[in-house]
Amino acid sequence: MSYADVNGINLYYELQGEGEPLILLHGGLGSGEMFGPVLPAFTAHRQVVLVDLQGHGRTADVDRPFDFRVMAQDVAALIDHLGLDKPDVVGFSMGGGVALHLAIIAPEKLGRVVSASAGIRRDATYPEILEQQGQVTGAAVEFMKETPMYQSYQKIAPRPEDFPRLLDKIGAAMQKDYDLTDEVRGLRVPTLVMGADADMVPPSHFVEIFNLLDGGLRDGGWTGDGRPKGGHALAILPGTTHYNLVDSPLFPIVALAFLDQGA
Repeated sequence: MSYADVNGINLYYELQGEGEPLILLHGGLGSGEMFGPVLPAFTAHRQVVLVDLQGHGRTADVDRPFDFRVMAQDVAALIDHLGLDKPDVVGFSMGGGVALHLAIIAPEKLGRVVSASAGIRRDATYPEILEQQGQVTGAAVEFMKETPMYQSYQKIAPRPEDFPRLLDKIGAAMQKDYDLTDEVRGLRVPTLVMGADADMVPPSHFVEIFNLLDGGLRDGGWTGDGRPKGGHALAILPGTTHYNLVDSPLFPIVALAFLDQGA
């Protein structure tokens, strides 16, 4: 369990397991502990770097907004700090968005990327979810006190009293419009687009992302010659939602099957 002073933040990380490096990036209001149920599957043959992103888990917040691109810069700086040679990256939800931004801004530093449950356009999110996201502010802290997210934060955060600030920042970030269509179309890092079959965006949105990566546009052919030229792939996990995909035993199985193709 260590900290790295990188990119203006004291970033918490843990190293577990041995083998080729793999960075795991958690979802919003979570921490590296979010991967607990599936972590043994990842650490069985990999050296896993569990990162607590800005203002989450054991990483204290700093005076800047939540911005996925800046968080990706944090992770890129951590890769340099640890001297990692083209690690693979698996991100879920917020972490999936950070993983995509990392592939956009620092492709030369990465091996392969799995982006799970992360949309690339705000308007792809179901309207009722956008309405709920609009209610996320520090004023909601009283309603959060019985949730695992609040209880975990109180247990491990360096400043437990910052939870309302975390809600304010996440709420503000979710109100910003975004569209990564052009950036994703140019991705050079082999990327697995993963989603739940009942996610907070429709499955068709994950197909849309795959289409941007040259996937799903033609028959793959007997030899696979028709598959996306960049080595990209798509997976929709059956029987899962945005809220339990990361706990599914299918999550590490599918992610590792894709990542190991680059070994």
